[in-house]
Amino acid sequence: MIRLEIVTPERRILDADVDSVTVPTASGEVGILPHHAPLVSLLKPGIVTYSVKGTPNRLAVSSGFVEVNSDKVAVLVDRAETAEEIDVDTARSEREAAEKAVAAVSTASIEETEAVREQLEAAQTRLQLAAGK
Repeated sequence: MIRLEIVTPERRILDADVDSVTVPTASGEVGILPHHAPLVSLLKPGIVTYSVKGTPNRLAVSSGFVEVNSDKVAVLVDRAETAEEIDVDTARSEREAAEKAVAAVSTASIEETEAVREQLEAAQTRLQLAAGK
């Protein structure tokens, strides 16, 4: 078993023993099993999947960090939500605003548009989880 903690600035979302965890890092998805090598990585907006007694669970997360030590995984993000917690109308509005912002800065460099592209990715992830995909 792995101890998984998911924490936002407002509250501790999860503190539980799980079988496995998959996190969306900046370089791709990383699967974590018991006795995983130590790791610290940036997280991008995406879905954190964890399994408890064979039952998969999913959370939409914003960007942040993951730290793996021994049999403990700490996920530190600005936002983490289950499908039930996501307000679909708000997520749609956020996606539309982010799409407009991306279009407005379409000629800017990738570095200059990173924040708005991240907002768009976060909104799309929330809608994806809420839709059950």
